Amino acid sequence: MASLLNKWFSFSLLTAFFITGIRTEEPSFRLGNSVMRGFHPFHISVTEINHNAADKTLEVTCKIFTDDFEGVLAKNYKTKVDLINPPEKALMDTLVKKYIFSHLSVKANGKLVKFTYLGYEHDKEAVFAYLEVENVPAVSVFTVNNKLMYDFFEDQVNIMHLYVGGNRKSTKLSYPESEVSVNF
Repeated sequence: MASLLNKWFSFSLLTAFFITGIRTEEPSFRLGNSVMRGFHPFHISVTEINHNAADKTLEVTCKIFTDDFEGVLAKNYKTKVDLINPPEKALMDTLVKKYIFSHLSVKANGKLVKFTYLGYEHDKEAVFAYLEVENVPAVSVFTVNNKLMYDFFEDQVNIMHLYVGGNRKSTKLSYPESEVSVNF
């Protein structure tokens, strides 16, 4: 019985390590983690658009897997891309802004909105790009054209969460679908 429990416990720890990407300073774990870094069997982005009625703004966040995003930026702009430890942060900001502005557009109540790029940050696995739109007093319908990462993956899925007046509506676009309208 102890042998069976030991095997189960070892397998559970190994599974947890690979699934969660636990990082440690021991060389054997670093090797395992580097093999798994960047591996994920699906290609998704998540875009949140929140209407802030008090400020009359749209707050937009795009979340994209770091390794995928670095790959598409390098391919499109023919340059070395490092979003985690950028040698030149201003250049990375320019690439992120240029890419998102050319692959994401939003209409609020039928009117195309103009994004202001606020910047990006990253966590262990994803990049978060932040945009804002001013002078949007009310929203009854969003029309979103989202082609993020479509030029890199044919199995790309773009999930969108839209918030107006405390109500959330979610939808997804699977390549090659690129546009959806959501009424509030």
